[in-house]
Amino acid sequence: MRFLGNIEAKTDEKGRVFLPASFRKILQTSSEEKLVMRKDVFQNCLVLYPESVWNNQLDALRSRLNRWNAKHQMVFRQFVSEVELITPDANGRILIPKRFRECAAIRQEVCFIGMDNTIEIWAKELTCRPFMEAEEFACAMEDIMNTENLEPNE
Repeated sequence: MRFLGNIEAKTDEKGRVFLPASFRKILQTSSEEKLVMRKDVFQNCLVLYPESVWNNQLDALRSRLNRWNAKHQMVFRQFVSEVELITPDANGRILIPKRFRECAAIRQEVCFIGMDNTIEIWAKELTCRPFMEAEEFACAMEDIMNTENLEPNE
């Protein structure tokens, strides 16, 4: 599954929004019926995980945590307790619960951003400016991609 692109949408008065058709098609092709919604750990947005991706993320997190370490248990508890299981309705709409709309500053207009195997939902006004300035982005890409492990033409 690879979700790509930036697609704008509007929520209705109840907080329902149409999941972009291109993303719905990817989910259907992958036989994914359920999504897990969570506020992003680092950014002021929401993340939709297809259920299989969520389960893989949960397994990866759990494998790094010690069940007998109180802090690890609190981290795991917070990570898993702040989620909502989402199933698109027959029309392809999902409900963004009020608590999630509030914590992501979502009023009516949103942007769905495909982030490889997850989908981010942003308040549109937070995406009007670039996430990084062009020069900063170029420098970051150069730092990331300019490793000694890459061939010169990669």
